[in-house]
Parts: sequence; structure tokens; C-alpha cells
Amino acid sequence: MHALTNFTVRLVQRYLPDAFILAIGLTMVIMVIGVVLADQSPMQMAEHWGTGFSSLFTFAMQMALVLLMGYALALTPAIKRILGRLTDIPKTPRQALALTALISFVACYLNWGFGLVIGAILAREMGRKVPGLHFPLVVAAAYGGEIVRGPSSSIPLVVATPGNFMEDTLGRLIPVSETLYTWWNLRLTGVLLAALILLFVNVTPRKEDIVEFKDDRHNRESVPVAKKPVIEMSFAERLEHGRWVNWVLAIMPLLFLISNFSSLDLNLNLDVVILILLLLSLVLHANPAAFLEAVKEAIVACRGIIVQFPLYAGVAGMMSSSGLVDIVARWFISVATVHTFPLMTFLSSGLVNIFIPSGGGQWAIQGPIMMQAAHAIGADPAQTVMAFAWGDAWTNQIQPFWALPLLGVAGLSARDIMGYCIVWLGLSGVLIGATFVILSII
Repeated sequence: MHALTNFTVRLVQRYLPDAFILAIGLTMVIMVIGVVLADQSPMQMAEHWGTGFSSLFTFAMQMALVLLMGYALALTPAIKRILGRLTDIPKTPRQALALTALISFVACYLNWGFGLVIGAILAREMGRKVPGLHFPLVVAAAYGGEIVRGPSSSIPLVVATPGNFMEDTLGRLIPVSETLYTWWNLRLTGVLLAALILLFVNVTPRKEDIVEFKDDRHNRESVPVAKKPVIEMSFAERLEHGRWVNWVLAIMPLLFLISNFSSLDLNLNLDVVILILLLLSLVLHANPAAFLEAVKEAIVACRGIIVQFPLYAGVAGMMSSSGLVDIVARWFISVATVHTFPLMTFLSSGLVNIFIPSGGGQWAIQGPIMMQAAHAIGADPAQTVMAFAWGDAWTNQIQPFWALPLLGVAGLSARDIMGYCIVWLGLSGVLIGATFVILSII
């Protein structure tokens, strides 16, 4: 284990460029492949790229807000106290890694966006408080929890929703009792949690390789507030430093959330997570000035999302419009049987996910092809749906697209954690793949 992780870490740190350079390289590679395999001209591929470029603007804004609000929440005195108590529990690096992996996994199970922010914040605090903890390793452990497919997993929810675009193809709705909450999927979820914890607590970097957390910006109790007496403030300054102003705005998300959860529906989505984080940030910050100061600090962490998400959207546009997705999917289908189809679906979904990292977008493009093939071959459609969802989750572990929010909070680059993520990719891939092989036998 030590030899393998040390090798992958050294390899990645030496040869993996910044995620922005990786996105540029991926853009050029897909353009060339589209010309060679999909019989597209360079101009056509550029048109596909330009059409797709703006397709993730809304999603990029959502991700930026998740990161902004989560980061701002982390700078509130109350959250620092809660995290302080949690991070007081572990006394050794192994205990810190185990607790971080556990909390991140559970939070990602509830909602992946919520889990990424919580995991990153917790990793920062662990790095600050636990001596001898290798900071990139604990951040990788936090990111590893993103692999789980829980009640907010979009693909199983889509096929269970009346009127979804796949209903005619499937011939029926597939309830979550046949996908997310089957005995085998719940057992796989538990196995992956145990494997994640066991993997990271057994990785022990050499003392000379340990990189401890250095940033002390969070050492302060809160973001600075007013520096002069209230009596000396102008009317505008009093508004900026009045706690009640935050509370006035907080009424809106509070009322919305009460209405949203009145039916006891706990299925979180990204928009709801943003509103929860905004509400908590407003309530827990002393005043608008403190809140805006926290946002000012957090905005730097969003630069990767703002710049790189449109590049990946352009890549997705080239993949879908050129027909490359069909080419990849149909090749896998051509070598599959009724017994191997779920495993092949898992692998093909994982491969395409590297180029189209949005699960919902990938399902819209590749899903109909895979489900039609499942029907023709006679494969179980519910297993095919979950194989697709797990494949999408699996290669997220080496896709900087999804790591950007967490890395933004942690203040690291992709190369700092990818060596460990590659090892987790291999281990989790074996476990998930073995599950579908076993299901094809029993």
C-alpha cells in the first residue's frame, strides 16, 4: 500500500499539470478525436465546442454559490466552535483521517454539494489542529466520500419521476426501491465506506513528505466587524454593521425552506443546499459587513470553477454533437452479453464521464443508448441504471471538475491529492465492478 501510494503521488506531482492546463489539453484531444473518429471537420468541432461552452453557465453559478456560501459559513464563530469540538476528538493523524472520511461520506450521501463543502471545511480544521497530519491526504479522504450515490443521486431519481424523458424508452417508471434502496446497493454503500476509511488510515507518508496545513487565516474567531464606536458611525455604516439587516434577508430563505420541507421530503437538491448555506451564513455572521468580508475571502477560491466549468461544457458539447458518445457507448455494447452488460455499462459510463463530467448531462446523452441496448439484450434495466450511476461517480475521483469546489476551500491544487485519488479509484472500481459481476451470477 505504501509503495503504491508513494509511487502514484510522486508520479502525479511530477507530471500532472494544473487543472486549467488539463482542461485545455482535454479540449484539444477531443477535438482531434472528433476529426479522426467522428468524421468532423475542425470547424465543426469548434462549432460544437462553442455551442456547449455556455451550457453549464447556470450550473457553474450554482457551484460557485455552494462554495461561496459554504466558505462564508465556515468563517462564522458558531461553525468554528462546532468544528473545533469535532476536531478535538481525534488525537492522531489516523483518527483524523477516519473521522474526516466518515463525515464526508455521510454528508455526500445526503447531498454531494453539501458533502464537498463540509468535507473541505472539516479537512482544513483537521489540518490546523492535528499535529503531523499530511494535509493533502486528509483532503483526498474528504473528496473520496463524493463517490457515494445517495438520495440526491440524479439518475435514479430521474427514472423514478413521472413524465421523465426516458419513460417511453423504459416502458415504465423505475422506483428507487429497485435502484438506490436495493439490498445490494445499500450493502455496496457500506462496503465502500469501510474501504474508504481503511484505505486512508493505512496510508502513512514518510516524515520528510508530510505537508502540514500552514494557512492561519481561520485562526481568528470571526471576520472583523466594526472598528469604531456605533455613535461615530454614519447612517450607512450603521446599516452595514447592524445584525438585524442580516436577519431581514434571512426571512426569505427561511420561509422558503419551511415551505419546501413541509411535506417532510428530505431529498435535497443543489438550489436548496445553497439556500440552507445562505440562511446559516446570514444568521451566524454578526452583520452584513462581516458576511461580505467572508465572501470577499471566499471569492478567490471560486476562480477555478468560474474559468474551467465552461471549458468542460465545451468538451461535453464536442462529445455529444460530434457523435463520439455514441461511438464509445456502442463499442461497449457490441462486446457485452446479458450477464456482462451491467459491468460494461459501469465501465463505459466511467469512461465517458471523464469527458462529460456532469452526471445529468451524460445521462441525457448516453442514457437512452444504454437503456435501449439493455432492452435489446434483455438486461435488468434497474441494474443498468445503477451501473451507469456508479460509473459516473467512480471516475469523478480523477476528474478535477468535481474536485474544484473542495480544492478551492482547501487551498490546494489537483496534483496535491490526485495520487491518493488514483489509488482510491482502483480500489473502489474493483469493489463496484465485483458487485455487478456477482449480481450477474446470482
